[in-house]
Amino acid sequence: MYENSKALFAEAKKVIPGGVNSPVRAFKSIAHHPLFIEKGEGSRVFDADGNSYLDYVGSWGALILGHAHPSIVKTIRKTAHNGTSFGAPTALETEMARLVVEAVPSVKLVRMVNSGTEAVMSALRVARGYTNRNKIIKFTGCYHGHCDSFLIKAGSGVATLGAPDSPGVTGGTAGDTITLPFNDLNSVKEAFSKCGEEIAAVIVEPVAGNMGLVKPKSGFLEGLRAVTEDYGALLIFDEVMTGFRVSYGGAQEHYNINPDLTTLGKIIGGGMPVGAFGGRHEVMEQVSPTGPVYQAGTLSGNPLAMAVGIETLKMLKEPNFYEQMSARREKLSAGIAAAASEHNIAIQQSGIGTMFCTYFTDQAVTDFESAKSSNLEYFKIFFRELLKEGVYIAPSQFESGFVSRAHNEQDIEDTVRAAEKAFAAVRKHIDGEDQSSKIIS
Repeated sequence: MYENSKALFAEAKKVIPGGVNSPVRAFKSIAHHPLFIEKGEGSRVFDADGNSYLDYVGSWGALILGHAHPSIVKTIRKTAHNGTSFGAPTALETEMARLVVEAVPSVKLVRMVNSGTEAVMSALRVARGYTNRNKIIKFTGCYHGHCDSFLIKAGSGVATLGAPDSPGVTGGTAGDTITLPFNDLNSVKEAFSKCGEEIAAVIVEPVAGNMGLVKPKSGFLEGLRAVTEDYGALLIFDEVMTGFRVSYGGAQEHYNINPDLTTLGKIIGGGMPVGAFGGRHEVMEQVSPTGPVYQAGTLSGNPLAMAVGIETLKMLKEPNFYEQMSARREKLSAGIAAAASEHNIAIQQSGIGTMFCTYFTDQAVTDFESAKSSNLEYFKIFFRELLKEGVYIAPSQFESGFVSRAHNEQDIEDTVRAAEKAFAAVRKHIDGEDQSSKIIS
């Protein structure tokens, strides 16, 4: 069933570390080999063995319109005909920036870059330059790319500085990073009471999409806004995932919270490599060439990414786009919940906008520790069975799923039917475990 993908993976491992160019693609957490994708069309992807899957990964959230949307393909062809990169300003950059500024409430000036990691790295540098402080607060389970400042383990107690989480990250870098539990406002206040005059910024995924999907508790984001203002630190919203996913104006529009800096990516490039960071005038004017904080990039604002991003954002402005998408996601979540209940399997579901996640646990998921209560063995079975039924979700319990405009009512119904079969397989495994336990006892 997957012979070509297996062979391609074996060849890839000869020339690429681990055979992949981003670790989660290796499928290690679900003990499966990766699928090698040959093409995407609408709501589906097709692998090297000719298998077709309903796709809820969507290039990790970037493809909100689905695969190979005709308008996007047309835009790429038209733009590429005039050239793919100039390393010089184009009118497309200004148009793209204007759309972002109009959409995202807190952003008054924006700088384009090439990835979410680069956007966050740059925003952090700006925050430190603007405040003339070094320390930052981040939250366990929130992912902000792979720059050194964010590959830090939590300390042993509240406001305890962390240690490097990856070889190659220096102790000095780790010493400037404070890692705290998501949704724990008291720990943030305690950290500020101890060293608030040294903290440049708090960075957070306003909706955490890298420990599954964890929404902020009531008052958490408001509390972050208040404490950073009290101490003169900046609040950074990492909306690389939630930007134009939770709503057109992102999570900050949804929750009515204005951060000082915002990072974006994924959807603003419509599937092309892209990132951006922006914020209020006095902060962003610190960025060179206006100010002293240096940031540059040869391919930043390249015409292909800008043109595709512009076309994507314009299409997202269609009347009732997000209402229709949310309704579709809610129908999917309801169907999954009913299927789990039918087989007496405890799950927790989380969803917002076009994002969703299912955890195999009976306790509420509010942070990374509670997310880890999910039964990973059950998730592995669920994932594999869905794959057999032609449904492709992220190969990790700790990733969000994404509904695209291309998913229609029939797709949702087919996915729910596949989930029913997948839960049946999980139930069979659970009953087998119970039986083994009885035999042993």
